[in-house]
Amino acid sequence: MKKPSPKVLTLTQSESLTPNMRRLTLQSDALKTFDPSSNGSYIKFLFNENGGTALNGLSEDNRPKMRTYTIRSLDVDHGTIEVDFVTHITEDQLCGFGSRWAMDAQVGDQISIVGPGAIQNVNTEKDWFFFNADMTSLPALSVKLAELPTDAKGYAIIQLIDAADQQTIAAPQGIDVIWTTEPVSKVAISQTWLSGEPYVWCACEFDEMKQLRQFFRNDKAIPKDDIYISSYWKKGVAEDGHKVIKKQDHDEFEG
Repeated sequence: MKKPSPKVLTLTQSESLTPNMRRLTLQSDALKTFDPSSNGSYIKFLFNENGGTALNGLSEDNRPKMRTYTIRSLDVDHGTIEVDFVTHITEDQLCGFGSRWAMDAQVGDQISIVGPGAIQNVNTEKDWFFFNADMTSLPALSVKLAELPTDAKGYAIIQLIDAADQQTIAAPQGIDVIWTTEPVSKVAISQTWLSGEPYVWCACEFDEMKQLRQFFRNDKAIPKDDIYISSYWKKGVAEDGHKVIKKQDHDEFEG
């Protein structure tokens, strides 16, 4: 099967949401063909080996570097998407291709993407919900919370880089949204366990994911079908390396 051709998007707006998160609005008529329900789906931004967006001259032996982000919102009529980027710079003053591009990009700049791809849906028939996220997965979490039944109850724990990174997000009144700068796993384990069957959603840094997996899958014996758990990144590792580590870990845990 022929792979879909990349879509070229143009930056139309860039705004700072919080000290460590920036929202970019990108436009292309190709986005008008997206499924209107693509909010929360992932897309992959394409970069060359130097972190630039020019892809001419690349080949099968020198393929683009892909960086994965979430569609925060989609406007099919206007062919626009909003994508939120964590722009935190690490202690060694390095950041990933996506973050660096988001910080430097100017209106009119172009970038290529492939996708979208969907992540696992939340089972809204469950008695309650336990969401766990950091800033990299906050866009996806925001979409999931907005899709919950109005009478949903449970927790949404969000680990921030800085307390000033707290945002306004929509969630049912029964969902206790907890913003913290402590490790998300530490805060999750300290919450009172509710009665009934939960659906658990976790997306965060690799080591935090492993702590959450131990708690939910092993200690609380949450069935595999009732949990979505994924690492979105790993400290000190680029996305290409994280992808390899993530697969190895999955095979070892499930094997």
